[in-house]
Amino acid sequence: MSDRTYRVIVRGRFADLDETQRAALIENAAEHDLLNATLTDEGTLVYDLPPRNFTYRCVIRQREADDAAAVQRACDRAAAALANRGIRHSTLRGTATSLDDMKIRRPRR
Repeated sequence: MSDRTYRVIVRGRFADLDETQRAALIENAAEHDLLNATLTDEGTLVYDLPPRNFTYRCVIRQREADDAAAVQRACDRAAAALANRGIRHSTLRGTATSLDDMKIRRPRR
């Protein structure tokens, strides 16, 4: 069985930001703008100003065809990425789209 590829968007809310964290998020907001968002294996953190809500966008590759498992892996990645920055968050929730199940409509000739 080959690997399946999922695009996952994880949503959450920043929790208990102190002034230093808030200032750092505001200072780096241009790098985390939706227009710069990409879906990568490492993941991309996206948020607006003022920093309240965020999305974390990533690609998950796994053998099993299980959307819930892909979402859980993405939530774990998002939590780890925020923890590396010393940022706490609220409950994470996500949605997964399997690229292998997408139908591509070809133009008729």
